[in-house]
Amino acid sequence: MTLQTLPLSVNPSDETIRLGPLAVRFLITAEDANGSIAAFELSVPSAQRLAAPAHSHDHYEETIYGIEGVLTWTVDGRQIHVGPGQALCIPRGAIHRFDNNGNRDAKVLCVITPAAIGPQYFRESAEVINAAAGGPPDRVKLAEIMLRHGLTPAPAAPGVGRATGV
Repeated sequence: MTLQTLPLSVNPSDETIRLGPLAVRFLITAEDANGSIAAFELSVPSAQRLAAPAHSHDHYEETIYGIEGVLTWTVDGRQIHVGPGQALCIPRGAIHRFDNNGNRDAKVLCVITPAAIGPQYFRESAEVINAAAGGPPDRVKLAEIMLRHGLTPAPAAPGVGRATGV
């Protein structure tokens, strides 16, 4: 197999996508790295939750590296706090989500290996989340987007109805 030689540049895919109050800033996509890796910054204001259902993915690992603040990741029911200088690898098939339970904004670097997901997933999700104007997003539409991009939405917790977390 011959790999394509790509031009070298810093942040070749610099694009920021807003999902309500959250921001995803793509740095590297599959197209920039022969499919081996995708990397993006995730910024979460204080006291915010992910606006889509908890989910899993079978085709890639997701590694989280804390830059500032603390995000609480719930992975297969276990809460794990990731702060500056800490890393967490979420294995394939693990159901996960995150919350910023603190009073400080948080930022993490997310690394996807191999690069099975990219900006298009977040663009489509942003349309649904932003259309909700701060209310609960349409869970059915989010689930359709997730499935189309290789994510499996987790069933809603009993008594929850519409989720206010991804």
